[in-house]
Amino acid sequence: MTGLGELDTGDMFSEPGNINDHPLADRMRPEKIDDFFGQDHLLAKEKPLYKLITDNHLHSMIFWGPPGTGKTTLARLISKNVQAKFIKLSAVMAGVKEIREAVAQAKQFQAGGSKTIVFVDEVHRFNKAQQDGFLPFIEDGTFFFIGATTENPSFELNNALLSRARVYVLKVLDEQAITKIIQHALTDKSRGLGGLAIKITDDARDRLVTAADGDARRALNFLEMASDLSEEIITIEIINNIVSDGVRRFDKGGEAFYDQISALHKSVRGSDPDAALYWFVRMIDGGCDPLYIARRVVRMASEDIGNADIHALNIALRAWDVQERLGSPEGELAIAQAVIYLACSPKSNAVYKAYKAALSDVKSTGSLEVPYHLRNAPTKLMKELDYGKNYRYAHDEQNAYAAGESYLPEGKSPINYYQPVGRGLETKIAAHLEKLRELDKKRNT
Repeated sequence: MTGLGELDTGDMFSEPGNINDHPLADRMRPEKIDDFFGQDHLLAKEKPLYKLITDNHLHSMIFWGPPGTGKTTLARLISKNVQAKFIKLSAVMAGVKEIREAVAQAKQFQAGGSKTIVFVDEVHRFNKAQQDGFLPFIEDGTFFFIGATTENPSFELNNALLSRARVYVLKVLDEQAITKIIQHALTDKSRGLGGLAIKITDDARDRLVTAADGDARRALNFLEMASDLSEEIITIEIINNIVSDGVRRFDKGGEAFYDQISALHKSVRGSDPDAALYWFVRMIDGGCDPLYIARRVVRMASEDIGNADIHALNIALRAWDVQERLGSPEGELAIAQAVIYLACSPKSNAVYKAYKAALSDVKSTGSLEVPYHLRNAPTKLMKELDYGKNYRYAHDEQNAYAAGESYLPEGKSPINYYQPVGRGLETKIAAHLEKLRELDKKRNT
């Protein structure tokens, strides 16, 4: 069949060529569900997905998780276990033409009494029309749909498609799972490196596990490169030469990006300077633009500290300025200083809450007129129209405060958007405002 990314009619390794010519990561794909390492929250024997697979049941589903967590492998295993034909599409390469060809092939299989799984890798890259193209055939049972995505399905996939498929979340593989995958590859004689009798030192294995960063494919790729460079034993020196300073898991526009900036913000809000610094460094190490973080730090200063510490905003702005002026690494150190300062500062979201309350009020009450006594009167006509009449100049009043004066539109009841908290400078602000309100009460009685 032309046009399709891949057609697998049963054998996991039915692609042309000798399997030993394939990359190690491809050769080591598990052939049985019990050989799948990791994802115990889905595939432990008492879990619903495991039971569904082993009981030969099937429904459409979405696998959501980081690269190298087994999304494609799991889809293949399901296909093999339920004895379904397997058609794989890549949303990066395929279009409407390939989708139509997949549907036509699935209909042929259906006519012959076979079930079909259409697997779409990187399904989030399909546009709405392409995603909608699968719906009629999922509904009428032409095929079962499995989509794989590294992006949050809630944001990237159509609701119509999500309503017809169950979402399973695959997690980053832990160190224990990666260690098992490496050991299995070293000892498997038919598909792995077992026939080469290659050993790996404990420290080299630990370094390899860390460098894999939860990605099985990365671990096996590194292991294969290391085996090519070693004669009998893979040492820590060999692993270090291969992995160098590989960046940790980070996607500048994806889920990991937003998760980590959220963790940074919440660590600052939670007054944990060490956690805040950790997430800041994680993002920098992963390739995030320091200026993006600098802008977010300025937001944190206003949203979570506000007037409790008036220096916080200045320090955040200065860090942003240093990054723009000096670049890396000097600028990153300034941002780190700001992150730690903000995390250690007294917290107040009073300004943030006041702003949101005022915004909601303005949107709900419309364009109320400015009272005449607050209007400017630069011309004779304006003065004749009573612009500025009876305005009380605060500096001419006792304590530089016009007690009892109203600065809101006529008829609008007094409001109290800003409510300082009892922390930091806002403690003094709250006391000052309370004194002014007492003066208003005396004036109005």
